[in-house]
Amino acid sequence: MNKIGVIYHPMIEPAGKLARDLEQLLAANKMTVWVCSAWDIESVRSKLKGTDLLLTVGGDGTILRAAQAVVPGNVPITGINLGKLGFMTELSVEESRDQITRLLNGEGWIEKRALLEAEIRLANEEPSARYYALNDVVIARGAIARVISVETSMNGEPLTTYKGDGVIIATATGSTGYALAAGGPILQPQAEEMVLLPIMPHLSANYPLVLPADSRLSFKMQSVHSSTISIDGHTNLPAASGSTIEIKKSSHKLNFMRIHPETYFYSTLERRLKGKQ
Repeated sequence: MNKIGVIYHPMIEPAGKLARDLEQLLAANKMTVWVCSAWDIESVRSKLKGTDLLLTVGGDGTILRAAQAVVPGNVPITGINLGKLGFMTELSVEESRDQITRLLNGEGWIEKRALLEAEIRLANEEPSARYYALNDVVIARGAIARVISVETSMNGEPLTTYKGDGVIIATATGSTGYALAAGGPILQPQAEEMVLLPIMPHLSANYPLVLPADSRLSFKMQSVHSSTISIDGHTNLPAASGSTIEIKKSSHKLNFMRIHPETYFYSTLERRLKGKQ
């Protein structure tokens, strides 16, 4: 490795301090280093060329912001956890210095995670826009607390019309997030299937579905009141009735640089589900 990026959560003071400490550590190992706020996505993107590893200092939300900057590129990410859950992060603060040194010595391995690709066409707007999601795409009611209707098709065939607070489409990575809170299953992290489930359904389908990786989903909002389309919780678009979304598994993947064994996810799952780092 020659060039390392460090991005940090700007609202967590210890994250900024640790980022500066890592900058010194990496520079002492003769690495070219750049440091940036995770909230400055455009600046992160501008610095990615030639970067061999991106370290994130924060929690899973910081990794989601990093993913928006990296995709569709392939710079690997290693997360250092200062958050509460850290399902995607790899290192604790206490072990970060020693384990990063191991990564620099080539001891890490690459884990590939599936991404969703969403093509969104808002009502009365052209053209459509493409987005990538590491966690999930959520179609939800807007500010008015009224049921919304979402016509749903799979592979060109009608599936159902969801009526309720909305719909979640999640990757395996996102299956431990909002989808889990809404009653969905936990998928193996490297699985390529997707999870489809309603949010607080009202007199409509109320069960989660695990769909094949080659599924193509179509959604059309049919509601008097405006809905919201959320991409990984960071990109939020108001969507009037008639807006449509096409979702499929992306041909791109997100790379994580890991140092712990593959069994680490399951051996720490219960602890993380209980909110313990």
